[in-house]
Amino acid sequence: MTNYTMRPTGPADQATVAQLVTESWGAPTVVVGHGRVLEPGRLPGLIAEQDGEVVGLLTYSVEGTTAELVTFNSFQDGQGIGTALLNAMVERVRTEGCARIILMTTNDNTDAIRYYQRRGFRMRELRVGAVATARASKPEIPLLGNHGIPITDELELELTL
Repeated sequence: MTNYTMRPTGPADQATVAQLVTESWGAPTVVVGHGRVLEPGRLPGLIAEQDGEVVGLLTYSVEGTTAELVTFNSFQDGQGIGTALLNAMVERVRTEGCARIILMTTNDNTDAIRYYQRRGFRMRELRVGAVATARASKPEIPLLGNHGIPITDELELELTL
């Protein structure tokens, strides 16, 4: 297990978060369910750091009793960073009164779908063809995704807290 520290993001992290999101997702904005465009640099989040380097980032939004996982990256596979970030988010939003966490992914992201299901998330909704609408707001979304699968649909997963 790698030694790293975890802390909440703050206003001083906005530029770093925007840069990391751009490197990972192609732009400083992301499109989440129903075509909403969000700037992760302006959202609450968690950063994992090791020796002054960011090794993990998670951002989320809260609306009522629902938290939405917006971006989630571990930059060192197999070190438990992603799981630690996700667990920390669960605890944070639970104490904020959230009853569930939702997230959106795309049909090509089979590795992430497996990851989330192993951590208790369940499939909630399939939005067939929704990525075409998302591309209108964020044209950087590629046509082909993981494993050469065309990116066409959104999948919403949910974890009841």
